[in-house]
Amino acid sequence: MSTATLNGLLEYLYGTLSPSNMRWVGEHLIEYAKRVTPEETLQPYTKEELLERAEEGRRQIAMGNYCTSEELFKELFEEFEIDSDKVEAWDKELEESKTLKKEAV
Repeated sequence: MSTATLNGLLEYLYGTLSPSNMRWVGEHLIEYAKRVTPEETLQPYTKEELLERAEEGRRQIAMGNYCTSEELFKELFEEFEIDSDKVEAWDKELEESKTLKKEAV
């Protein structure tokens, strides 16, 4: 579930539940989350499932159903509300630090 969807759900709950109902819901969600372990919710893929997923990926690419890495990053930046200018600045800082490390050696 996306962050925007979760935030929308929270806003809805804030607007509809009383404080005591919020506490009740919160306590029950926490208790449920404690009971559900990752082993119960996550199952490894079988070899056959992995091969089928890879083949499906190849079929999708052959049909033109794919996006470029630029498109993917743009979508991720929008979904997680990341400023692309900040990422470019981080990339520049990383490259500069790599250059400084090489020069120091």
